[in-house]
Amino acid sequence: MALFNGRNGKRHAEPDAPVIAMRGVRKVYDTGAVQVEALKGIDLTVGAGDFVAIVGPSGSGKSTLLNLIGCLDTPSGGSYRLLGEEVEGLGPDRLAEIRNRRVGFVFQSFNLLPQITAWENVELPLLFKGVPRRERQERVEQLFAQVGLSDRMRHRPTELSGGQMQRVAIARALACDPTLVLADEPTGNLDSASGKDVLHLFEELGEQGRTMLVITHDMAVAARTRRVVRIADGEIVEDRAVAA
Repeated sequence: MALFNGRNGKRHAEPDAPVIAMRGVRKVYDTGAVQVEALKGIDLTVGAGDFVAIVGPSGSGKSTLLNLIGCLDTPSGGSYRLLGEEVEGLGPDRLAEIRNRRVGFVFQSFNLLPQITAWENVELPLLFKGVPRRERQERVEQLFAQVGLSDRMRHRPTELSGGQMQRVAIARALACDPTLVLADEPTGNLDSASGKDVLHLFEELGEQGRTMLVITHDMAVAARTRRVVRIADGEIVEDRAVAA
């Protein structure tokens, strides 16, 4: 099925700039008594349309890397350019704008608001963006059709299965047509059948040219992507294409 590609099908990325360009990126956490270097000079480039898995064990630094890529945090050193824009020195308002307009997030725990319907969860980022009501309605209806949940969009999250909640979360992540979709252990809370459905949806997004980055410890999930970047002790130790 064709996945939502935006109002006019255009991407937000600058044509000549990679989506992600990291050079010597470090992240140090100062606990007061000791400094912990979570990332140690990361060099990473992700081009438009790449479908990448970041893999590594717990504590390897992959979640820290996700937070930096998604502008939820900023580096302690090095350079990170998102769509050609240097992230260092940006204030909280600009970082929030980047997150809202350029990055879509999919989390292991879904992060849906339980007190409102699935429809309202997906509509929320469009409300924040100021999209007119009629356009919001058309876009939300299209997204629910594309993730196969048109018959469940008026249900609350507590009335949905785990797999259905994750598909709602994916629809929400796509609502503002982000350049980059970041998924953090997206199948971690799902049974095997629901996990396969979600991965199939991600594969379709990748085939549509959406730039996708999946954080996972599961090599079976990584094998469904097109490129695997392995991180250990805060450093990239492998960067390879996935065999077709």
